Amino acid sequence: MASIDFSSSFTNYIEKHYRYPYKELVFLCIGTDRSTGDSLGPLIGYKLAKPLERHNNIHVYGTLEEPVHAKNLQDQIDFIHTNFSHPFIVAIDACLGKVDRVGYITIGSGPLNPGAGVNKQLPSVGDLHIMGIVNLGGYMEYMILQNTRLQLVMKMADTIAEGIKFSIWKLQKQKLLS
Repeated sequence: MASIDFSSSFTNYIEKHYRYPYKELVFLCIGTDRSTGDSLGPLIGYKLAKPLERHNNIHVYGTLEEPVHAKNLQDQIDFIHTNFSHPFIVAIDACLGKVDRVGYITIGSGPLNPGAGVNKQLPSVGDLHIMGIVNLGGYMEYMILQNTRLQLVMKMADTIAEGIKFSIWKLQKQKLLS
């Protein structure tokens, strides 16, 4: 039921915020496949890229094949703003949090700050953000990300990707995404 709950929240945010002048819906899935805990974004991008490629105004950046990470994030943001007219960016990333919140998925309006959990200064990005809390934060963050269970990250990626695909289907039927 987590995918359905997530889809409901995601659909509500899109219905509320994806309005004129936005013309393109862009999923920017941030992370790297070189760290289990930081692979949430690329896994989601991988799961969304094929099913969403048939939509002319929906785009996915940050996959296992071509991840968006700290070294190329600004270039990808620049590319998106240069190549799309009024893009609505949904930024997706993994994060660290409190022990009782591990496994939670948060969604909210406004940008996210990628790399904040490992004290990196990266550009804020997104009109809407989705974050998956993959492990405990506060101490030795790089080591924690390297030792995060892939099973948890994969379940979260499945939940988010399935929820987004269902939302896109519902929104297409309602003609909110054309």
